[in-house]
Amino acid sequence: MDRSNLLRPMTDDDVDAVLDLNRRHVELLSPMDAARLHQLRGWASRADVIVCDGQVAGFVLVFAPGSDYDSENYRWFSQEYGDAFDYLDRIVIDGTFRRRGLASAVYDAVEASAVPRGRLVLEVNIDPPNEPSLAFHRARGYREVHQRGASGHVVSLMERPAR
Repeated sequence: MDRSNLLRPMTDDDVDAVLDLNRRHVELLSPMDAARLHQLRGWASRADVIVCDGQVAGFVLVFAPGSDYDSENYRWFSQEYGDAFDYLDRIVIDGTFRRRGLASAVYDAVEASAVPRGRLVLEVNIDPPNEPSLAFHRARGYREVHQRGASGHVVSLMERPAR
């Protein structure tokens, strides 16, 4: 797979595809309409689409320190790490494009861009559990640093030193 053109900045032309992907995976994410996506793109340090076979296969949103992003998990990391992190808020890959190494390639790129700040941080659902995501992140060297939430929606806050 040619990874050189895997990610490109999200444009207004991508909004419908991104919202559709988010809607189809909302149980692992949070709801998002066009206005919210526009707001998130303005705050994000990376708002990229994942391109495979000439199609939008997914998207990724990353927030650097100092963003106005209103996520409680992002704010926890801000308080804990100051300006020494990049926060991977959401990544979605359409099911028809899975098992092609896209997630690993995207993580390689996002982790590389986090090197100047020292770590990439994120959260993964543990109640209800998202076992495939937990296994993927653990295999990449992420470790839990905290848990947040109440019964029925608990997340593992994870970090991986950038290298």
